[in-house]
Amino acid sequence: MTNLESKNSEDTLRQLLTSAQAAQLLSVSKAFLARDRWAGKHFGHAPLVPFIKIGSRAVRYLLEDVQTHIAKSRVA
Repeated sequence: MTNLESKNSEDTLRQLLTSAQAAQLLSVSKAFLARDRWAGKHFGHAPLVPFIKIGSRAVRYLLEDVQTHIAKSRVA
C-alpha cells in the first residue's frame, strides 16, 4: 500500500460514524436509524441515510452522507 492509499483510507475511517454518532448529528434516536434500515430492506426502498454494513452486525455511516441528508431535508 502506498502512502497516498494509506492516507485516503485513514481519511475515510475518520469520517465513518457509528449509529449513535449519526443519530446524535441528526437529532434522532438510534432506533429511528435501525427502523429506517429495516424498512428499506423489507419494503424495497432506499434508506433515508445510506449506510455501510461491516461484517454481519456493524453499521457505519459516512459523515458526508449524513450531511447530504441534512441538506436535502432542509425546508425553505
